[in-house]
Amino acid sequence: MNFIRTEILDVIIIEPKVFGDERGYFMETFRKDLFEEFIGYSVDFCQDNESKSKRGVLRGLHYQLPPHAQSKLVRVIEGSVIDVAVDIRRGSPTFGKYVAVELSQENKRQLFIPRGFAHGFLTISDEVIFTYKVDNYYAPECDRAIRFDDPQIDIDWNFPTSEIVVSDKDKNAPVLKDADLFEYGVNYYT
Repeated sequence: MNFIRTEILDVIIIEPKVFGDERGYFMETFRKDLFEEFIGYSVDFCQDNESKSKRGVLRGLHYQLPPHAQSKLVRVIEGSVIDVAVDIRRGSPTFGKYVAVELSQENKRQLFIPRGFAHGFLTISDEVIFTYKVDNYYAPECDRAIRFDDPQIDIDWNFPTSEIVVSDKDKNAPVLKDADLFEYGVNYYT
């Protein structure tokens, strides 16, 4: 596996080694030992989730607050998305900045989004099957969202706004300045 730090060092792209022949391909999608050696701390994934979306569906920007904060390891099984992680750790040098990465069935890339980040993705192919691991269970009382079109964050989704489909929850989410946030420098893994 190849681990790549992004402009926001805590957000990591993972490229698997793919072994293919006339039968198809094989790849490891997760290796706890190599992953934790690279990031420098332990993450215990406890739940896998999967969604299916049509073109133009935007899910996010979602996160959970402590004590149920979540890290995510996301990937696309079918189709392609623009995947975004936003630093929502107040006081961070990269607060309000984001990383956007195309994840697809072709490039087989994954993105690790640590606790303290909001996450969202936009489907750019006709259909997408999206899967992700989380290291804490879903807790509705800690579930939060930030608007995908917050002008302070100013995410370039590189997609016509008129074609974006979002849930009522996401349409009505607060902007960053009004959201419940994390604090930079706090260890949310203990």
